Amino acid sequence: MTTSPASFDNSQLIEHVRASLVTVRNKIGETGRDPSSVRIVAVTKTFGTEAVLAAHAAGLTSVGENYLNELSAKREALADLAVNWHYLGALQTNKIGRIAAVADVVSGVSRAKEIERLAALTSTVMIDIQVDVTGMEQRNGAAPADVVKLVAFARSLGVRVRGLMIVAPPDPVAAQRAFATVGALADEAGVVERSMGMSDDYESACRAGSTELRLGRVLFGARVPLTELS
Repeated sequence: MTTSPASFDNSQLIEHVRASLVTVRNKIGETGRDPSSVRIVAVTKTFGTEAVLAAHAAGLTSVGENYLNELSAKREALADLAVNWHYLGALQTNKIGRIAAVADVVSGVSRAKEIERLAALTSTVMIDIQVDVTGMEQRNGAAPADVVKLVAFARSLGVRVRGLMIVAPPDPVAAQRAFATVGALADEAGVVERSMGMSDDYESACRAGSTELRLGRVLFGARVPLTELS
């Protein structure tokens, strides 16, 4: 039986997230990693503000959103909450200004023109360069051959590069190769953060050296369709 935030009252949701975190951290430990060395970003897309509050109450201080409107609305509603807001979606040039105004970390950066736009707008936001190993047109991300040059270009414009991120292919073997590629590129580019691993592949990502997991379903349960949100 699946669950969703709508299935709980606030206290039950907090306890559910806390219990889920215990499970996740135990599994991280089973990979040979110190769970405290891997940051967890609570991905709350399509969930309400109660999910953000529950994650914060459970000790998580990083929250990720894939949609600009959701990020803007939640950050405004929770203005006094001490969390770092991550924008995880693909970037549209005409929305970069709005994204930079509400995100502390902008992931999904993959093109020089996005970097140029961010450099012109802000000196405070941190970025991750997204890597795509599939070569498929519909997948967001820079080709591995372009990543190190993009990091250097961003730095030359004063943009603060936090690290690299990837949405790995669903095949476990391909995912392992993708994580290894990102790790090698991060070393070559001289960046610390490797944002690798989601609900279905976070254990493999941890074995490959991930410093940050982006987790939604394993923390909160099944996602609520956008049409059901108030």
